[in-house]
Amino acid sequence: MKVLVINCGSSSLKYQLIDMDGEKVLCKGLCERIGMESSMITHEANGQKATTPAIFPTHTEAFGEVVKKMTTGNGKVIDSVSEIDAIGHRVVHGGEKFKKSCLITPDVIKAIKDLSPLAPLHNPAAILGIEASYKVFGEDKPNVAVFDTAFHSTMPPKAYMYAIPYEYYEKYGVRRYGFHGTSHKYVSHRAAEYLEEPIERLKLITCHLGNGSSIAAVDQGRVVDTSMGMTPLAGLMMGTRCG
Repeated sequence: MKVLVINCGSSSLKYQLIDMDGEKVLCKGLCERIGMESSMITHEANGQKATTPAIFPTHTEAFGEVVKKMTTGNGKVIDSVSEIDAIGHRVVHGGEKFKKSCLITPDVIKAIKDLSPLAPLHNPAAILGIEASYKVFGEDKPNVAVFDTAFHSTMPPKAYMYAIPYEYYEKYGVRRYGFHGTSHKYVSHRAAEYLEEPIERLKLITCHLGNGSSIAAVDQGRVVDTSMGMTPLAGLMMGTRCG
């Protein structure tokens, strides 16, 4: 199985094509300045990396250029898009609705849109990526949403509730959500493998460190607390956020 992994921003599109037989990255790249002048794509494959100018009025054209890079020229890694079995989309906010990854349906798209007030920069961009994916690859190709918040959905109320009037939570969803969940899930399970212990027997502190940073307390494979709150601003000091 070959899976195309997508991470869309409002004016960018990051991608990797992964052959799940050995989890080998066949190619990866970045489309930048979508909808602006001097757009460009950086494509890395077959030991070569090249940045070339391109015209991306929308994410659809960016996807089209990605397909071109993957199927032609020095960066070719597949003969056609029919070799891609599924497409995975990183979605920042799943709110309280999405507790795990899911197959994207019209109802899922609507729910992601409805959650946009909680992630106004990220969820609308994810929708753009999903809709562009349908246009380029067809609606029959399985698209899966993977949520940054999902791994943190096991937090108990004492960890995610703020000391504010309860109506703010009921009406506006003001609570701690936590982010970087895909990273925290991955490193906690890798730590268990490294320690040669079942994750159900471990208490772990996981750290995601970068321009955005957070830590999480993982008890028996379930998050019980995390440093980020309703937004990605709180918690640790970070490369681009005060914490």
